[in-house]
Amino acid sequence: MVNKFSVVISGWPAVGKTTIAAKLAEEFGLVMYNGGDILKMLAAEKGYSTASEDWWDTAEAKKFMHERKSDPSFDKKVDEKLSELAKKGGAVITSYTLPWLVKEQSVIKLWLRGSTENRARRMANRDSISFAEAKKIITLRDDENKKIYRRLYGFSFGEDLTVFDYMLNTDRLPLDPLIEISKLIVRRQIGG
Repeated sequence: MVNKFSVVISGWPAVGKTTIAAKLAEEFGLVMYNGGDILKMLAAEKGYSTASEDWWDTAEAKKFMHERKSDPSFDKKVDEKLSELAKKGGAVITSYTLPWLVKEQSVIKLWLRGSTENRARRMANRDSISFAEAKKIITLRDDENKKIYRRLYGFSFGEDLTVFDYMLNTDRLPLDPLIEISKLIVRRQIGG
């Protein structure tokens, strides 16, 4: 049976999007896509070495982000591809922009919220870096994302949340209950 719905998860960096998306993909037989992975593929096509898992936090990624700022085609290509996948159904997608771009009722949109401190702790543990370094990276990425998406699409990332069907505060609960709540949301949305 083909799934006629998709789930799009958005939120600030290191809030838990990928972890929850992976569990939803497993639970509902969805294919998982990540906007960052598609953007990394475009960076690789431009000659960047994107193999490491924490590539976004490297000096090379910062250089790519600088190049990306001057060429909106990177983001537009990623968003076009992700939009097609979401509309087709059968996907769970993590994306900073897609919730604002896709209007289909068959797309369930979930926003994950989390404090800078908790996100920095997650990143520090995940990437084996200091809390101070993680906080610095998160602050930089938050600012860059806000600027890029305001310039490209005119929306206020992290401020205008009216496009979302559901919002979860990842500071309030441990990961396992957040995953279960996310599964319940999807199950209820699809009539299960």
